[in-house]
Amino acid sequence: MGGVPVKHHSKGKVGRRRSHMALKKERVFVCKNCGGPKLPHRICGQCRK
Repeated sequence: MGGVPVKHHSKGKVGRRRSHMALKKERVFVCKNCGGPKLPHRICGQCRK
């Protein structure tokens, strides 16, 4: 069984704690070889380079 919370946590405190949980926008780069979209530090899905 879990413990009982001793103190109330305000909405601001909870929001600040959860602020890092927001979804981040993916950074998509253009492949220098074929011009297709690719993620950083990954091979291109179209030309495999």
